[in-house]
Formats: sequence, structure tokens, C-alpha cells
Amino acid sequence: MAAEMLSAAGVHVHVYDAMPSVGRKFLLAGLGGLNLTHAEPFEKFITRYAERSEACAAWLKTFDATAICEWVKGLGLDTFVGSSQRIFPTDMKAAPLLRAWLHRLRHPAQGVPVTFHMRHRWNGALQHSDQQFTLRFDTPQGEQVAQADAVLLALGGGSWAKLGSDGAWQPWVSALGIDVSPLRPANCGFDVQGRDGNTGWSSHLSSQFAGAPLKSVALSFTDSSGKSFHRRGEFVVTATGVEGNLVYAASALLRDEIARSGSATLALDLKPDFTPERVLAEISHPRGSRSLSSHLKSRLNLTALHLALLHEVLSKEAMNDPAQLAAAIKHLPITLASTRPIDEAISSAGGVRLEALDAHLMASALPGLFVAGEMLDWEAPTGGYLLSACLASGRVAGLGAARFLDE
Repeated sequence: MAAEMLSAAGVHVHVYDAMPSVGRKFLLAGLGGLNLTHAEPFEKFITRYAERSEACAAWLKTFDATAICEWVKGLGLDTFVGSSQRIFPTDMKAAPLLRAWLHRLRHPAQGVPVTFHMRHRWNGALQHSDQQFTLRFDTPQGEQVAQADAVLLALGGGSWAKLGSDGAWQPWVSALGIDVSPLRPANCGFDVQGRDGNTGWSSHLSSQFAGAPLKSVALSFTDSSGKSFHRRGEFVVTATGVEGNLVYAASALLRDEIARSGSATLALDLKPDFTPERVLAEISHPRGSRSLSSHLKSRLNLTALHLALLHEVLSKEAMNDPAQLAAAIKHLPITLASTRPIDEAISSAGGVRLEALDAHLMASALPGLFVAGEMLDWEAPTGGYLLSACLASGRVAGLGAARFLDE
């Protein structure tokens, strides 16, 4: 997006990418349907960026969801709004959009063609003298040197390193005098802490239910500072913990609480449509010769996975106490011990602090150096918010670089 802004302004742009082909993480984002942005009102949209709402709103106000859809239309594709208000290309795929975009960058109707250099990995070497930048890249043909009047870094966060965003740039950028917040996993899964104090589920639950979805539940969490989360949805039980949309939505609060307190305990409501009184009444209904599991399936439609989760928390005696069992069904505490590794996360938090940049995303400590995308210190949930802010920040930085060069 930054290259597009600069090309249109008549600037010669060279894009250096460590990967063999362009946009590999963009293609991954579209693997299950390219969620470009979200159709909710702008005032609500920008709240998704939490502490960075004001900064992200400044990027997005001139490139909001409507503008993104118009941009896609300009590439010859259409979009549609899904039932969840998420916006997708009509064919749901990332590849056609990427092909059209790259073609326009290489062969613009107006402006200067963009030149791409693949398999060029910046090795951290950057010098600045006489208003010129010199960078060094590792390539299959050996080290290559490039010079530029301005440099824009869009090196990604720390997730999915195999696609290029390995976070190796953190010490290099810090060495340039630019403040960097450590990268942390965002929209991530977690490992649970078992009753025995060890990490992970029991061998029974892990072997029988890893990968199983838990649908139509409610997740609640309040951290030690009083911030709270409550939402219905679904997530997946993994071999060692939990992941999936409902967990991702709460992941920032959960991650930060683990960092503060060493663990975080969320609560699951396994029957959110039932009142506590009704759950207790159904459990207390005479079951005759039926087993407890058959009784709970008949009266409350609890599955084997529900029962396995209850067994993770409750003792055998508590399972046979209607009051304790009913309370657990409505408020099942699950303690999380740690996040999953950052490379497994959908995105990452942390990065170049916005306070180290001006409104055009240029480094205050190094005029002519711009930063955009996920390597900036912001985060957002899934739902089109991540890609929207990446595109918008690229646009702001590209326009800022064009302005800097013009001046």
C-alpha cells in the first residue's frame, strides 16, 4: 500500500522482500476467506484497537471500510458483507486480488512502475549520511547494497516466521535509536494449568478431545485491574489448552493478566440459555437407573466433551453433588498457565512504539525512515481489523514518505 502511494506520486520505489514471492502472509490471511475489513459503524470499529484507538482512527479515517471496498473495486473485484458484518471479496480468495494489485503496481496507468526484489533479506545494516540511506541485503547471490532517499520498513510482527515475519528486526531497529516494545502473541491460544499444577489437560481429555470444538458457550473473565470480558461463541480444545475465535477475542486481557499474575482464570458457562435454577432442577430430576452422563445428556444435552471438562475441575464427590455440579456448569473455572508460542499466534502485539514516530509514521530519531503495518505497537481482534489497519498505516506512511521527499 505504501508503494502504491509513492508510485502514484511519481517516486521510484524498490520493494525488497525476503521471501521468494510477494504477499505470502497476505495469502495465508485469505486461506479461509480473505476478511478485508468490517462493516460496523466507524465509531465502534475504532474501539477494537483498544489503547491505540486514537492513533488507528487517524490512519483509518481517510481509508475506512468503504474506502477499502472502493479500492478493491478499482482492482476489478467486488466485495460483499457477510452475516457477521465481515467484508470479503466475492470469491473469498486472496490470490486474485493480490495478482491484480501486483499487476497494477508493476504496470500503473499513471505513476512510476514499482520494482520488486525477491529473496532479499535485510540484515539489519542501515547507514544514513548526506541525506542518503544505505542498506545491505543477504541474497542467494551474496550481499547486495542499495541506496535510497527514504526507507520504509514493513517487516511484520513475530507470528508465522516461515512467511517472513520473524521479528528479527527488533534489536536492529532499537539500535537506530527507535523505541521498540517487545513482541507478544495476540489472537493466540493458551495452555491450561491442571488441578495437579502441571501444564495441560489430563491424558484422557487430551487424547480423546484434542481438536474438538466447544460450541454455544459463554466465556467470562475479569482481570486484576477490573477490566472484564463476556461473550458467547465457540472455541477449540487443544491437546494442551484452548484456542479459537472466542478465546482469541479475550486473548489480550488473558495474556496481560498472565504476565502480571502468573496465571489467568476464566469462567465458562456451558449452558448460557439456561438459568442456574433450571440447571439445578434438571440435574436434581430423578434419573432412576441411568448413569450420570446419560442423565446429563438427556436433561441438559451435555456432550462427552462437556463432561470431560467438568471432570477436569470437579472431584468425583463434587460431580455427584447436584449443587456443586450445577454451579460448575454455569461457571466452570479454567486456569490458563501461559500463552502458546508467538509463532503460532494469528498476530502479535508490541513493536515500534507510536510515540517514537510522527503523525506520518516517520521516526523522530531518523528523518526519512518510515514504519508501517504489524511491526508497529498496536493490536486488534480478528474480523478484518488487522488487515484494515495494516493497509491504512501503509497508506499513511507512503503518503508521508512522498511528502518528505517532496520537501
